[in-house]
Amino acid sequence: MCAETISPHRHDVLLVIDVQNDFCPGGALAVPQGDAVVPVINRLAAGFEHVVVTQDWHTPGHESFASSHPGHDPFSEITVAYGRQTLWPDHCVQDTNGAALHAGLALPGAELIIRKGFRREIDSYSAFFENDRKTPTGLGGYLRERGFQRLFCVGLALDFCVRFSAEDARKQGFETIVVESACRGINLEGSLNAALQSMRQAGVTLMQDAVLA
Repeated sequence: MCAETISPHRHDVLLVIDVQNDFCPGGALAVPQGDAVVPVINRLAAGFEHVVVTQDWHTPGHESFASSHPGHDPFSEITVAYGRQTLWPDHCVQDTNGAALHAGLALPGAELIIRKGFRREIDSYSAFFENDRKTPTGLGGYLRERGFQRLFCVGLALDFCVRFSAEDARKQGFETIVVESACRGINLEGSLNAALQSMRQAGVTLMQDAVLA
């Protein structure tokens, strides 16, 4: 994998997305090789002055859980108030071990944790907006008020939360880079390739790997 050299500066942020136990091997919604991102993220984080972290933070009985819809299986789709919604296994339930950040993450400089998906009736993939595409998490305002300009996105899963976070970052006017070596995808019915194509079209820079200058 070809690595590009990066030199983070004071207007850059490393955005670490949903590296939680339930998305890692053994978790309720495990992303294949999800824990492989941890050492890569730790290596990158050592070079960033500014780090922001997100967590999926669902209520019990969340609308996006298949268990909340008798007769529907995980990974099927239903129509909800804001459109089509994939139904997931119960995951990242508030104050459970599955919702905790992976214990191997070393992010002592993390300045903010954004919790998303805590409204029972609305799922949330993006670090910027809930899935109704109208309800903000507050991250955009925080980044602008702090004067940040460029985001490096890493984490889980590449084809869902990383994708929507990166695309929304571009819509919010931030230069946005996704470091693929620090991400893993679910690849649900071709969602991985679709995500990569969509991010490119949205103006997101895809970087296979990165090393610090």
